[in-house]
Amino acid sequence: MKSHRAQHSVQLAVANLAVTEAFYAGILELPVQRSLTAIGAPDHLVLDMDGIALVFVEEDDVVRAHPVLGNRFSMFPRGIGVTLHFEVRDIEGISDAINEEGLEILYPLEIRPYGIKEMWCFDPDGYLVVLDEARDRMKKAGR
Repeated sequence: MKSHRAQHSVQLAVANLAVTEAFYAGILELPVQRSLTAIGAPDHLVLDMDGIALVFVEEDDVVRAHPVLGNRFSMFPRGIGVTLHFEVRDIEGISDAINEEGLEILYPLEIRPYGIKEMWCFDPDGYLVVLDEARDRMKKAGR
């Protein structure tokens, strides 16, 4: 049985679910849920979005379930080639929190020519995360 309602999902391996949860739910304020799992099943996080879910599972649990993947994780670091895009609220506050946590920023917060406030950073596992906030939302918030 699936742990989410979305028709499609993408599973991402992470080093530590608590750190991942702190980043996505705490800093980015996205609706991340810890999944209720069957006894013996690995704990995981679900970010259930319209039609697709991101499922975060600890790498050690993935390797335990699928030992053949162990060598691949050592050959290819987590995050290589994956970019996650999210529309967020209060991108300035998020930018401040990312800076305070010392997370790597690829492109700092700026207003793009197409009218969106945007920044690019890496999550704690090296996944590239692009954050944007529409200017309409900023104007309504008095910015």
